[in-house]
Amino acid sequence: MEECPFCNPRKDPDQNIVFENEFCYYLQNPKHQDVLEGTGVIVPKAHRKDAFALSKKEWEATQNLLQKAKRYIEETFNPDGYTLGWNVGEVSNQFIFHAHFHIIPRYNDEPYAGRGIRYWLKQPENKRT
Repeated sequence: MEECPFCNPRKDPDQNIVFENEFCYYLQNPKHQDVLEGTGVIVPKAHRKDAFALSKKEWEATQNLLQKAKRYIEETFNPDGYTLGWNVGEVSNQFIFHAHFHIIPRYNDEPYAGRGIRYWLKQPENKRT
């Protein structure tokens, strides 16, 4: 997995390791801070294709970093809410096939405020034919 940006975050200048524990990293990509500041991902250190491949210890480590990241984001960026989630498969817009849990702080003054995960479920034009 030499070319996977999440397998070797110390070698990738686009990955900033904010926190880590035995099983996972919490990363913030500086390029993603221009749109919604504070955005980051939690990734397992071992290459796992998607969230369904995580071990119990990796799930626990993810939850641990989620709480730590939340405290950090709130102290640093003071968001009004969050959108959290996993993309699994190309149809879900997963384009790095190493499991990564998105932590997206949301702000009342952003143009897409109020458009979370449920927004996409309620769009009639997204109905399968």
